[in-house]
Amino acid sequence: MVSEAPPFWWTKPDWRARVLWPFSWIYGRIAGLRMDRARRASVAVPIICIGNFTVGGAGKTPTAIALARAVRAKGLKPGFLSRGYGGSLDVTTIVDLEHHRARDVGDEPLLLAREALTVVCRRRVDGARRLVAEGADIIIMDDGFQSARLAFDFALLVIDSRRGIGNGYLVPSGPVRAPLSNQLRHATALLKIGDGLEADALIRRAARAGKQIYEAEVVRLDDGSLNGVKVLAWAGIADPEKFYRTVRETGALIEETRSFPDHHHFSEDEISDLLDRASALGCVLVTTAKDMVRLEPGHGRAAELAGASRVIEIDVHFDDPSAPAKIVTAALSAARARKLREAGQK
Repeated sequence: MVSEAPPFWWTKPDWRARVLWPFSWIYGRIAGLRMDRARRASVAVPIICIGNFTVGGAGKTPTAIALARAVRAKGLKPGFLSRGYGGSLDVTTIVDLEHHRARDVGDEPLLLAREALTVVCRRRVDGARRLVAEGADIIIMDDGFQSARLAFDFALLVIDSRRGIGNGYLVPSGPVRAPLSNQLRHATALLKIGDGLEADALIRRAARAGKQIYEAEVVRLDDGSLNGVKVLAWAGIADPEKFYRTVRETGALIEETRSFPDHHHFSEDEISDLLDRASALGCVLVTTAKDMVRLEPGHGRAAELAGASRVIEIDVHFDDPSAPAKIVTAALSAARARKLREAGQK
């Protein structure tokens, strides 16, 4: 398996999805009730939750970064909250780029910490309170939409336009994390990334339910130097094919690809194999920023692989450049209303 999600989740429903359906029904029932009925803790600052409907990557991390920049543009201090998936620390931790590694805090928090104050915590409520104590004016929660632990003021659900919601079935029959009706009920807006068609049916359903729809695209931050260059592309992310499409868009010539599970920590043998294979093919190694942070500072030949690999950086650009600022403004307004309600209940 090369990602958290079995390949059949992303194709037309087959016998495997149907056989697992009774388990999906139970899972969905529990997930839906939790979203609707759980007691959510409240904190003193606005919370923007960046989530997605399914298991696997849809562009949440670059979207969170785009919103953090919009927060800073308003003269406010953003703080990222992450569970730290893939990391080993189980205490509330402020991510320190000088001391923490992906094995400690996870790979995505390291990328987030380049932009703003970042806290990882398995218990999201404790993590949110730590961010407040550290002076964050707005919390941007990377994932955690379905966990129902915190009261958020704006929930932006990101959906990949090429993958959509896969076969549309709930876990374990498919990639959907909770019944769509429950998820849409708690969503504030949807963000469609890319120009594919697989998300359109859900986008229309959300629009009919009165949800704001935003659109964005992934933009490469490359200098064109890979055009015509033979490469070996490697990635350990939820959707490696998305990265390989990006590599091709640079004009690079992919000779070979190597895919690994999401958040994968590379063994010495895997690292050596990548280096040796690229040498044999006469290729340049290319990878993602998320994979690169899992190599640094590196052990054994990891530093060699990090030095030999080119990173293709990406950014998320909203079709409406003012959209991130509008989302931040809406979250601030919703937080004020939430505080007034809470004060009236005391």
